[in-house]
Amino acid sequence: MASQEIVFAGFGGQGILSMGKFLAYAGMDAHLNVSWLPSYGPEMRGGTANCHVILTDETIGSPVVTRATSLLVMNGPSLDKFEHTLVPGGLLILDSDLVNRTAARTDIEVLHIPAQTLAEQLGSKKAANMILLGALVKRTGIVSLEILLQSVHEHGKATFFEANKKAIEMGAGMIPQLTH
Repeated sequence: MASQEIVFAGFGGQGILSMGKFLAYAGMDAHLNVSWLPSYGPEMRGGTANCHVILTDETIGSPVVTRATSLLVMNGPSLDKFEHTLVPGGLLILDSDLVNRTAARTDIEVLHIPAQTLAEQLGSKKAANMILLGALVKRTGIVSLEILLQSVHEHGKATFFEANKKAIEMGAGMIPQLTH
Protein backbone atom coordinates (compact mmCIF):
# COMPACT_ATOMS: atom_id res chain seq x y z
CA MET A 1 0.00 0.00 0.00
CA ALA A 2 1.29 3.44 -0.85
CA SER A 3 1.37 5.92 1.98
CA GLN A 4 -0.39 9.27 1.82
CA GLU A 5 0.82 12.58 3.19
CA ILE A 6 -2.13 14.94 2.97
CA VAL A 7 -2.65 18.63 3.68
CA PHE A 8 -6.22 19.83 4.26
CA ALA A 9 -6.52 23.64 4.18
CA GLY A 10 -9.13 26.39 4.18
CA PHE A 11 -10.87 28.85 6.49
CA GLY A 12 -11.75 28.09 10.10
CA GLY A 13 -15.34 26.88 10.35
CA GLN A 14 -15.26 24.88 7.09
CA GLY A 15 -14.57 21.57 8.83
CA ILE A 16 -10.92 21.36 7.76
CA LEU A 17 -9.72 19.83 11.02
CA SER A 18 -12.72 17.48 11.15
CA MET A 19 -11.90 16.09 7.70
CA GLY A 20 -8.38 15.31 8.80
CA LYS A 21 -9.50 13.83 12.09
CA PHE A 22 -12.06 11.51 10.47
CA LEU A 23 -9.45 10.33 7.97
CA ALA A 24 -6.94 9.76 10.78
CA TYR A 25 -9.49 7.68 12.71
CA ALA A 26 -10.23 5.70 9.54
CA GLY A 27 -6.50 5.09 9.10
CA MET A 28 -6.27 3.75 12.64
CA ASP A 29 -9.29 1.52 11.99
CA ALA A 30 -7.47 0.24 8.88
CA HIS A 31 -4.44 -0.60 11.08
CA LEU A 32 -2.19 2.03 9.51
CA ASN A 33 0.32 4.25 11.26
CA VAL A 34 -1.29 7.66 11.53
CA SER A 35 -0.49 11.23 12.46
CA TRP A 36 -2.86 14.22 12.58
CA LEU A 37 -1.37 17.67 13.12
CA PRO A 38 -3.86 20.58 13.28
CA SER A 39 -2.93 24.23 12.78
CA TYR A 40 -5.20 27.24 12.96
CA GLY A 41 -4.96 30.98 13.39
CA PRO A 42 -5.89 32.67 16.67
CA GLU A 43 -9.14 34.00 15.22
CA MET A 44 -10.51 30.46 14.52
CA ARG A 45 -13.76 30.78 12.49
CA GLY A 46 -12.95 32.80 9.39
CA GLY A 47 -9.19 32.60 9.94
CA THR A 48 -6.98 30.05 8.26
CA ALA A 49 -6.97 26.40 9.28
CA ASN A 50 -5.04 23.42 8.02
CA CYS A 51 -4.05 19.99 9.16
CA HIS A 52 -1.46 17.48 8.10
CA VAL A 53 -2.46 13.82 7.99
CA ILE A 54 -0.10 10.94 7.31
CA LEU A 55 -1.35 7.39 6.72
CA THR A 56 1.27 4.72 6.11
CA ASP A 57 2.47 1.18 6.80
CA GLU A 58 5.87 2.63 7.65
CA THR A 59 7.20 4.49 10.68
CA ILE A 60 6.26 8.17 10.76
CA GLY A 61 9.33 10.27 11.49
CA SER A 62 7.57 13.64 11.72
CA PRO A 63 3.90 14.69 11.68
CA VAL A 64 4.76 17.71 9.52
CA VAL A 65 3.98 17.24 5.82
CA THR A 66 6.58 19.02 3.71
CA ARG A 67 6.04 17.01 0.49
CA ALA A 68 2.31 16.30 0.19
CA THR A 69 1.04 13.45 -1.96
CA SER A 70 -2.45 15.00 -1.77
CA LEU A 71 -3.70 18.52 -1.11
CA LEU A 72 -7.34 19.39 -0.45
CA VAL A 73 -8.11 23.13 -0.40
CA MET A 74 -11.30 25.05 0.32
CA ASN A 75 -10.09 28.60 -0.37
CA GLY A 76 -7.75 30.53 -2.65
CA PRO A 77 -5.19 31.54 0.00
CA SER A 78 -4.69 27.86 0.87
CA LEU A 79 -3.99 26.98 -2.75
CA ASP A 80 -1.48 29.85 -2.90
CA LYS A 81 0.20 28.69 0.31
CA PHE A 82 0.36 24.91 -0.23
CA GLU A 83 0.38 24.19 -3.99
CA HIS A 84 4.19 24.11 -4.06
CA THR A 85 4.26 21.37 -1.39
CA LEU A 86 2.65 18.78 -3.70
CA VAL A 87 5.00 16.18 -5.11
CA PRO A 88 5.06 15.81 -8.92
CA GLY A 89 2.15 13.54 -9.80
CA GLY A 90 0.39 14.54 -6.58
CA LEU A 91 -3.36 15.03 -6.25
CA LEU A 92 -4.97 18.45 -5.77
CA ILE A 93 -8.66 18.55 -4.89
CA LEU A 94 -10.20 21.98 -4.72
CA ASP A 95 -13.63 23.39 -4.00
CA SER A 96 -14.21 25.13 -7.33
CA ASP A 97 -17.03 27.19 -5.78
CA LEU A 98 -14.56 28.89 -3.42
CA VAL A 99 -11.21 28.75 -5.24
CA ASN A 100 -11.25 31.14 -8.19
CA ARG A 101 -8.17 29.80 -9.99
CA THR A 102 -6.83 26.47 -11.03
CA ALA A 103 -3.41 25.07 -10.26
CA ALA A 104 -0.40 26.87 -11.70
CA ARG A 105 1.38 23.51 -12.05
CA THR A 106 0.93 21.03 -14.86
CA ASP A 107 2.73 18.09 -13.21
CA ILE A 108 -0.12 17.26 -10.79
CA GLU A 109 -3.62 15.82 -11.04
CA VAL A 110 -6.29 18.45 -10.34
CA LEU A 111 -9.91 17.72 -9.46
CA HIS A 112 -12.32 20.68 -9.47
CA ILE A 113 -15.36 19.85 -7.33
CA PRO A 114 -18.16 22.40 -6.78
CA ALA A 115 -18.58 21.26 -3.19
CA GLN A 116 -20.69 24.21 -1.99
CA THR A 117 -23.20 23.73 -4.82
CA LEU A 118 -23.36 19.98 -4.24
CA ALA A 119 -23.76 20.46 -0.48
CA GLU A 120 -26.67 22.84 -1.08
CA GLN A 121 -28.31 20.12 -3.17
CA LEU A 122 -28.03 17.86 -0.12
CA GLY A 123 -29.58 20.56 2.04
CA SER A 124 -26.54 21.65 4.04
CA LYS A 125 -23.61 23.83 2.96
CA LYS A 126 -21.73 22.46 5.96
CA ALA A 127 -21.48 19.10 4.14
CA ALA A 128 -19.05 20.50 1.53
CA ASN A 129 -16.04 19.22 3.46
CA MET A 130 -17.45 15.69 3.58
CA ILE A 131 -18.05 15.74 -0.20
CA LEU A 132 -14.38 16.60 -0.74
CA LEU A 133 -13.27 13.97 1.80
CA GLY A 134 -15.31 11.30 0.01
CA ALA A 135 -13.67 12.25 -3.29
CA LEU A 136 -10.19 12.11 -1.73
CA VAL A 137 -10.71 8.68 -0.21
CA LYS A 138 -12.25 7.27 -3.39
CA ARG A 139 -9.48 8.67 -5.62
CA THR A 140 -6.54 7.67 -3.43
CA GLY A 141 -7.93 4.41 -2.03
CA ILE A 142 -5.92 5.05 1.14
CA VAL A 143 -8.79 3.54 3.17
CA SER A 144 -12.07 2.06 2.02
CA LEU A 145 -15.24 4.13 2.01
CA GLU A 146 -16.71 1.62 4.45
CA ILE A 147 -13.93 2.23 6.97
CA LEU A 148 -14.26 6.01 6.51
CA LEU A 149 -18.01 5.85 7.09
CA GLN A 150 -17.45 3.67 10.14
CA SER A 151 -15.04 6.24 11.60
CA VAL A 152 -17.48 9.10 10.92
CA HIS A 153 -20.23 7.07 12.62
CA GLU A 154 -18.11 6.22 15.65
CA HIS A 155 -16.31 9.54 16.12
CA GLY A 156 -18.76 12.10 14.74
CA LYS A 157 -22.06 13.40 16.06
CA ALA A 158 -24.88 10.90 15.54
CA THR A 159 -27.28 13.64 14.45
CA PHE A 160 -25.05 14.46 11.47
CA PHE A 161 -24.15 10.93 10.40
CA GLU A 162 -26.79 10.42 7.69
CA ALA A 163 -26.03 13.83 6.12
CA ASN A 164 -22.28 13.14 6.29
CA LYS A 165 -22.77 9.68 4.78
CA LYS A 166 -24.73 11.13 1.83
CA ALA A 167 -22.06 13.80 1.32
CA ILE A 168 -19.17 11.32 1.43
CA GLU A 169 -20.96 9.02 -1.02
CA MET A 170 -21.72 11.97 -3.32
CA GLY A 171 -18.05 13.01 -3.34
CA ALA A 172 -16.92 9.45 -4.02
CA GLY A 173 -19.48 9.22 -6.81
CA MET A 174 -17.92 12.26 -8.53
CA ILE A 175 -14.59 10.50 -9.11
CA PRO A 176 -15.49 8.35 -12.15
CA GLN A 177 -16.72 11.37 -14.11
CA LEU A 178 -13.77 13.55 -13.06
CA THR A 179 -11.04 11.02 -13.84
CA HIS A 180 -12.40 9.38 -17.01
